[in-house]
Amino acid sequence: MGESVATSVGVPSVKGMKGAFTDFAVGAGGGLVFAIASAIFGSGLIGALAAPILAGSVVKGNRGTALATIAGFLALSGVMGGGASAQSSTSGAVM
Repeated sequence: MGESVATSVGVPSVKGMKGAFTDFAVGAGGGLVFAIASAIFGSGLIGALAAPILAGSVVKGNRGTALATIAGFLALSGVMGGGASAQSSTSGAVM
C-alpha cells in the first residue's frame, strides 16, 4: 500500500506535442478507415468483423493491434453500430 505513483505531468515540449499529434493522426486515420468500412459493409455481422480488421490492418505495429482490439470489442459489444445497449428505453417524454 505504501507505493508512490510517479506522474509524468510537465511543461509541453515540441517533441511531446509531435508524439501526441502522431498518436492523434494515427487514431484519426484508423477511425476514418473504420467509418468507411462500416459504411460499405453495414452494421451487421460482416461490418462488425470487417471494419476493425481493416482499420487494424492499415495501422502497423502495436497501434494497429490496439486499434483492432478496441474497435472489435466496441463493435461486437453493441457500443458502436447502434446495438440494443445503445438504445434508450425511456418513453417519448422530454426530460
